Amino acid sequence: METRDPDPDARPLRQIAPDLRRVRAPNVSPMTHSGTNSYILGTGDVALIDPGPDDPAHLDALLAALAPGERIAAIIVTHRHLDHSALAPRLAARSGAACYAFAPAEATRRPIMAQLAAQAATSAQIGGQTGGQTGGQKAGPIGGGEGHDATFRPDVLLRDGEVLAMGDWSLTVLHTPGHTADHLSLQSGDRVLCGDIVMGWASTLISPPDGDLTSYRNSCARLRAARPALLLPGHGAPVNTPAARIDDLLAHRDHREAQILTQLARSPATATQITRMIYTDTPPALIPAATRNVLAHLIDLTERNKIEPQTPLDLHSVFQLI
Repeated sequence: METRDPDPDARPLRQIAPDLRRVRAPNVSPMTHSGTNSYILGTGDVALIDPGPDDPAHLDALLAALAPGERIAAIIVTHRHLDHSALAPRLAARSGAACYAFAPAEATRRPIMAQLAAQAATSAQIGGQTGGQTGGQKAGPIGGGEGHDATFRPDVLLRDGEVLAMGDWSLTVLHTPGHTADHLSLQSGDRVLCGDIVMGWASTLISPPDGDLTSYRNSCARLRAARPALLLPGHGAPVNTPAARIDDLLAHRDHREAQILTQLARSPATATQITRMIYTDTPPALIPAATRNVLAHLIDLTERNKIEPQTPLDLHSVFQLI
């Protein structure tokens, strides 16, 4: 896993442009870097993008970042993860603003991911009824769901291509799944607030069935085609060279794919075994996330008929070259 771009400007409040402020939440971790970036767009009636974790101190910081006479007119969530959406209900109650987000994962997954999610749900039900055994075989759900905010309920569902405008700001909604199925990015002129789909300091966690490598590649291509001058991620510093960074991220995925295929050419293996073979310099705390990324690659390669699982596809499947 990468750890580039230390973002030396770690002030909680930063004025990025005359119409754009960043307020950073104090939820530092290996997966959130220096904390979640909440953005305030516009003046007067402003948009608040990604409220962040349910932290009273961060709520106070967001409200304190408003200029005299300003109010939050819209709360927009890029995706339903606790480090981005959990504060939305409190902020809505304090501000009176409506919450906006894309349709939930179950409505936006691609068919293969929807099938895997349904199999996991069925397996969990059967496991609960039979003590974890089905016909003498261990139930094998796909796993995933790290950090999902199951309680978040937006007031308004956004549509791909929709323009949301209030006061002196406007945002074009871009559905950019991959990190999650419901993930959206928000275009403001030549800038894109891109949530967790592109970051400068690390590659994105892709954890099936909500994370989807095929969708991730397509979303990266869509963002690159939009030709933004600046990407504003959910964690870390602004990305000043979007095209180059997106190219680097896609090349990184291609490199991982080549490593996986090399290992499978030697012998069939599980996602866990492959992770141990290729993530040799990764801190132990990040190995679970690395395993999820490998699983995303294995599902993608299965869809493309380059490999196949020896048993029905799940987290514990042994994969082999075709």
